[in-house]
Parts: sequence; structure tokens; C-alpha cells
Amino acid sequence: MIQLRRRHLLAAPLAAPAIARAQAAWPTRPVRLVVPFPPGGSNDVVARPLAERLQARLGQPVVVENRGGAGGAIGAGQVAQAPADGYTLMVTSSSFPTSAVLQKTSWDAEGSFDAVALLARAPFFILVNPGFPARSVAELVALAKAKPGSIDYGTSGAGGINHFISEYFCQRAGIRMNHVPYRGTAPAVTDLVAGTIPLMITTVASANAAIREGRVRVLAATAPGGGLPPEVPPVPIVKEAGIDYEVAIWWGLLTPRGLPPAIRTAIHAAVNAALEDPNLARIYAAEGATPSPVGPEEFPAILHADLARWREVARLADIRAE
Repeated sequence: MIQLRRRHLLAAPLAAPAIARAQAAWPTRPVRLVVPFPPGGSNDVVARPLAERLQARLGQPVVVENRGGAGGAIGAGQVAQAPADGYTLMVTSSSFPTSAVLQKTSWDAEGSFDAVALLARAPFFILVNPGFPARSVAELVALAKAKPGSIDYGTSGAGGINHFISEYFCQRAGIRMNHVPYRGTAPAVTDLVAGTIPLMITTVASANAAIREGRVRVLAATAPGGGLPPEVPPVPIVKEAGIDYEVAIWWGLLTPRGLPPAIRTAIHAAVNAALEDPNLARIYAAEGATPSPVGPEEFPAILHADLARWREVARLADIRAE
């Protein structure tokens, strides 16, 4: 028995390289790329062309599966329960940490997932109806301070990412505006154009036609990075008005927690290589987004910082789940 144990101990170091080689050989079968939202949204726009490029690079099918419901929580729950073997991936966005802050879920945003790769970023934009008197962020803030609560702003719904970023703007600017939640972005943009609400903070993709046609006025971007249609003049970022406020929407790749380091490295490298494709950049540009490959430790830090920020915003603004 002693000799048997000794042989096992001697064999263990020899087994480690074999395990590492097996992990580094990922993938040897099809990979699922879960989008925890219905087809057609921005997460789909980011995920599907990425899947095509990963499939070409990896030599295995990369199949996009939409698992919508509960603001992404249902699909995320399914991914959290999958084996941490590199064959179940998830593309999600900045709405992931805001949902995690508000909803009671079976999974934990950091404890149940590995944040493997940042895919893309896009600024939000402060949009106003053309009849709104403010023509700059400074003028908007002055109006809001003169009559607290008198300016309405629209969002896609209570507790959504647009609600969070708008309340965050109010907190950083020291103003109070009145929240008008809608059932989705499209009706909010319709009312913005009609003048029913004077203001909204959203992405280019959510209001592309209205922005291109001049039916809304763009006051400022919430972060650097361009993103406006080429025919629209560039605008300043909010920070240039002296407000310590910067926020962008991001899309990222998560996996179930506990991914072996060799497979994590392989996925990160494959994704970052795919993001270098100029044709992918052109597709993302339609969303006002830019491919944003970062180092392996940066995306987990971004997710952690967002969770802390949105918890504080929710507390101060008393944002609760619908």
C-alpha cells in the first residue's frame, strides 16, 4: 500500500501537464453562447457577429441561444448552473449589474460568474426635445436647480439601466428631476420627439432615426468614445461642464464561476483576437459602440465597480424593482 501511494504521488506531477494540455485544447465540441434577452436587441447585435468570428477561429460551432425573461435574470440563472468547462458562455451588458442590484436571484453577480472579456463600450447621450430651452449641460443644470423636480425625464422603465444612469447624473450634478418610466425605450423616444417629455439619457441605437433627422437635440455624451452618426456634429462630454459624471454602456462575456485558468486564457485570447476584425467594428458602430478588448483582470474590476456604484445610486434614489 505504501508503494502504491508512492507511485500515485510520483504520478501526480506527470498528470498535471496532461490536464493543462487538455484544457488548452479547448474547444473540442460546440460552444453555447447564451444571450439572456429576446432576439433583436443590442446584446444580440454584439453576440451574433462575435459568434461567427469565434467559430471561424476555433474550428467548432458557436451557437447563439436566446434565453430571455426577467430582465436577463432567467438566462443568467441557467448559465450560472452550467458546468464551468468553457462550453457555456454568456453575452450581457451594463443591465446585468443593475438587475443584480435590484432583483432577488438564485445567483450572485460575482460569486456565480467569471467575468472573462469586455467586448464593447458605447456612450449614452443626453437628448432633449428641440423646444427645450437648455442648449448645454450647464444650462440644463441651471434650469433644474431653479425649479427642482420641474423637468421630466423618460426611461425604458423603473429600475432599468436608463433609470440608474439618469439618477446618477442628478446626484452628481446636485439636481432633482422627475422620473417618467415607460414600457420600453421606443415609446419614451416617441414622447421625447413629440415634446411630451423634454429629456432622456439613452444610447444612439435607441434613438438613431430621431438623432439623424434632427427630431431631438443632443446636448452631451456621458463618456468619451464618439458614437454619434457621422452626419451629426460632435458634442462635449458631461465632464467638460465641470460635473464628475462618466458612464458608458458595456457588453461583456461571462462564464459559470470556476473556469479552469487555461480555458479562461484561451477564451480571452480568442475573443480579443476576434475584436480586432475591422468588419466587426463596423457592425458594432451601428450600435454606436466600439470594440474594447482589455486585459484579463480589467473586466472583473469594471463589473465590481459597477455593482458598488449602482448599489449606492439605488440607495440614494430609492430605486426598487418594479
